Amino acid sequence: MCGLAAVKALFARDANAIKRLYFDYPTGRRIGIISQALSRARKVYRCVEPVELEKISGTVHHGGIVAVIEPRVMHPPRPEDLRRWAHARSPLLLLDRIGNVHNLGAIVRTAAFFGVEHIVIPEDPEQARPGEAAYRVAEGGMEHVEIHAVRSLAEFVREARPFYRVIGTSVRGAAPLGTAQVLASAAQPPERPIALVLGNEERGLAPDVAAACDALVRVPGSGAIESLNVSAAAAVLCWEYFGRLNSGPSRRTSAR
Repeated sequence: MCGLAAVKALFARDANAIKRLYFDYPTGRRIGIISQALSRARKVYRCVEPVELEKISGTVHHGGIVAVIEPRVMHPPRPEDLRRWAHARSPLLLLDRIGNVHNLGAIVRTAAFFGVEHIVIPEDPEQARPGEAAYRVAEGGMEHVEIHAVRSLAEFVREARPFYRVIGTSVRGAAPLGTAQVLASAAQPPERPIALVLGNEERGLAPDVAAACDALVRVPGSGAIESLNVSAAAAVLCWEYFGRLNSGPSRRTSAR
């Protein structure tokens, strides 16, 4: 795991999850509490040169700190999980073979910002998984989102539809965002809570996943560019379907 925000978020949630910690000198001056906790737990924490951080993390984009942690365990959701989430009207985000780890991290950050606690991904070699880059880009969002892996996303969509209204994204052949066909949600919340499905950066949703959705939606634009980056589309859609319900004078937030 790389990045100061990511490491701080993990430490706040579960300090014992950090097995070893490496950092450069400037960052070391900002993590006194973390270093003290690791010292009491007799765990390795060490100030090293930037070149050593590059070797440990495998990237120059380490943000001055690298934590060694256990890999995330991504269990598939059970029917009782879907029932419980839907009863609580918890938003759900499904990712169909998002291949770029930076996009995954940005989507996780967006999900955490809008209160999406569960993301479902397929067990597919094209699908990016949580790693050092995704943790860093998520800026601590990984600690607020649980990621689940399923064998078939199309099959999971069909299993989720009794509990969720599943809306997929498509560049072509879809209704524009906000039209009655796809439920503008904020004004009239649907009977079932919304689950959003985002597709692969180049090919979009797999045909079987698209066919399993209740509806398909596209973000309308000027036409100068065919589509948004998937992480930008995720932000627009999460605001439209999830953010509006949580907005108001008492819940003002800011982007940075």
